[in-house]
Amino acid sequence: MRLLVDTHVLLCAASEPERLPASFRQRLESPANDVFFSAASIWELAIKVSIGRLSLPVPLEEITAAVLRMGFEELPVTAAHAARVSRLPLHHRDPFDRLLIAQALHEPMHFLTLDRTLERYSDLVEVGS
Repeated sequence: MRLLVDTHVLLCAASEPERLPASFRQRLESPANDVFFSAASIWELAIKVSIGRLSLPVPLEEITAAVLRMGFEELPVTAAHAARVSRLPLHHRDPFDRLLIAQALHEPMHFLTLDRTLERYSDLVEVGS
C-alpha cells in the first residue's frame, strides 16, 4: 500500500515515534507499505521555522535525511498536484494541508494524519487516534 504522511506525522516519525498511534507506527514500519513524505511538508516546516512559529532541535536537512534513512520516499510537488487543489471543497483552509490532500487524491495514496478535519475529503484519509 502507498502511504503519504502529513507534516505532523512526518515530524513525529522522525523524532518521537512513540507519540504516533500504534497503528500508524506499524504501517510506517511495515515493508509491505511504500511510505512517502511530500516536499510540501518540508516547505511548510521551513516557513514555520523562518517566521519563528516552530523550533526544531536539528536543522531541517537532518530531519529530511533521517526520514530518507528510515525508508520514506520523497514525493515532489507537481503541477498536477497543485491544479488538483482547485477541485477540493473548503473543508480546511490550510494551504499545505490542502496540497497534501490533493497529492494523496491524485496519486492515489492513503493519507495518514492526526487532523480529524481532513477526513471529510476522502476515504483515503486515515486519522490516527
